[in-house]
Amino acid sequence: MSDIHIRTEGQAGRITLTRPKALNALGYQMALDVEKALDAWRNDDAVKLILLDAEGDRAFCAGGDIQEMYDTAKAGDFEYGRKFWRDEYRMNAKMFEFPKPVVSLMQGFTMGGGVGIGCHGSHRVVCDSSRIAMPECGIGLIPDVGGTLILANAPGRMGEYIGMTGVHLGAADAIYAGFADYYIAQDTWPDLIKQLCDTGDVQRIDQSATQAPEGQLTAIQSEVNRHFAGETAVDILHSLETDDSEFAAKATKTLRRNSPLAIAATVELVHRARGVKGIRGALTQEYRFTHRAASDGDFIEGIRAQIIDKDRNPSWKQASVEDLNPMEVTKMLMPVPGVKVEFEGIEP
Repeated sequence: MSDIHIRTEGQAGRITLTRPKALNALGYQMALDVEKALDAWRNDDAVKLILLDAEGDRAFCAGGDIQEMYDTAKAGDFEYGRKFWRDEYRMNAKMFEFPKPVVSLMQGFTMGGGVGIGCHGSHRVVCDSSRIAMPECGIGLIPDVGGTLILANAPGRMGEYIGMTGVHLGAADAIYAGFADYYIAQDTWPDLIKQLCDTGDVQRIDQSATQAPEGQLTAIQSEVNRHFAGETAVDILHSLETDDSEFAAKATKTLRRNSPLAIAATVELVHRARGVKGIRGALTQEYRFTHRAASDGDFIEGIRAQIIDKDRNPSWKQASVEDLNPMEVTKMLMPVPGVKVEFEGIEP
């Protein structure tokens, strides 16, 4: 059975992820297949909207399928991962810039690469089980797939907080932070899907949406703004460590556990994303880090500790952000000579 089911139904172009046992992790060929579908439907007048969903209750898409990335990088071959990211990012840009409505129904986990396909559309739907997160700093990576642009547009300094800590967002918090637009009870989704396919009318989503149960982010917004306003990760951590609140202690514990290089670069990337135009600028900046993540960063060690050996005890290149030379962040975010994400073939 294929990992992805792409077809047209009525007036909708449908993309369904079909790897529920793997939490619908996005593989390289899946990303290429999504891009091919976007290209085919862009100028197809019979397709009025795109509808993204996934099989299973546990996840819409829990991230990219990084096993082969790890295996190749561990063997010293970094090009597979680099090509994966370049091609995935091109697809992410096409999703973001697609000229027709793009509807995503995101139950369960939507993380990392799942954000790249589910959170760049025009009508992003969540439900009670939804848990959206960008936990990349825990594996030595940075929030990517255009995630830094979403983080940059979150209220106040919430983007820095979400990106650095990888906190999981329920439905209301995902909407508040800008990762989703609508709360619709999951048991009504089958009927909604039928209506969308039959009519091609995305107003059916507005008609179906209700108020999400209260989230948690609004209550901590002032604390987030106070502590995560620093220019660097060192500033942020020092601010947190002067506060004896439960929020500060929990955030500090998480940040001290994550890759120092990754959290330091994440702060810088979110700041930069506030000054770029559209998703292409954000993806270009993100790629500079991901291109070097395995060869020069903590990515291999992060994957080993969290996913391969699961000892949850990574040995990062730097023991703390205080041990990190700021030039190390600068080097990770410099343009890569002769290599970049190619957006050719995408109409601006």
